[in-house]
Amino acid sequence: MKLDDLSRFIERLPFASIDHLRPLTQGHEEVILCQGKTAEQVVGIAERLVAASGGFLATRAEPPHRAALASCFPRAEVGELGRTVYLPPAPEPEPTGRGTILIVTAGTSDLPVAEEAAVTARALRNRVARLTDVGVAGIHRILTQTDLLRSAAVIIVVAGMEGALPSVVGGLVPVPVIAVPTSVGYGASFGGVAALLGMLNSCASGVTVVNIDNGFGAAAAASRINHT
Repeated sequence: MKLDDLSRFIERLPFASIDHLRPLTQGHEEVILCQGKTAEQVVGIAERLVAASGGFLATRAEPPHRAALASCFPRAEVGELGRTVYLPPAPEPEPTGRGTILIVTAGTSDLPVAEEAAVTARALRNRVARLTDVGVAGIHRILTQTDLLRSAAVIIVVAGMEGALPSVVGGLVPVPVIAVPTSVGYGASFGGVAALLGMLNSCASGVTVVNIDNGFGAAAAASRINHT
C-alpha cells in the first residue's frame, strides 16, 4: 500500500485524526483515551467510530465524559469503577481468543485498574474471568485457586504495595503472566514505584510488567497473546 493510499483511512476532525486502519495494524479499532479531552471531543470521536464499526471503547472516562457518552449512546455500558464506557457492536461478536484471560487482584483497592483491564479484554474479543482479593497477606487464598489459575491462557495480576503477587502466581503456572503495579500503598510505595520495581525484579520466570495503573496496556498485551 502506498503512503498516498493511507490518507483514505484517516478521518480528520478539527481536534483529532481518527485512524480507521487500526484494525489492520493493531487488530482492533482505535480506543478513546478520554484523559485530557473534553466531553464534546470524546463524543465526536465516538460518533465516528460507531459509524465505522458499530461500537467503541473509551478509557479513563471521568464523570463528564461518562455522562455525555451515556446520553448520546443509551446502550453503552458505563463502568464507574474502571472509568470505562463500552458500546459493543450489535450483536456483540463472539470471543475469538483461544482461551480465557484471568484477571487477578491482590486487594479490593486494586479493582479500578483490574476493571479497566477486564473491560478492555472483553472489547478486544476475549473471554474474561476474575479472581479478586487474593494477595500475599493471606497467601492461602491464592494457593487454594491453582485449578482456576492453571485453566487460564493468560493471567493479568494487579497489585500495589510491594507488588509480590505476580511472583507468586508466576511460580504456580506455566502460562504468560502480565503484572500491573498499582499506585495503591502507603508512603514508601511511592505511588506504585515500589510495586513496579518489585515486579521487574520478579524471581519467577515469564512475568512481564506494564506501567503503573496500566490496566488497558496489560489487556492489550494479553489479547495479543491470546489471539496468537
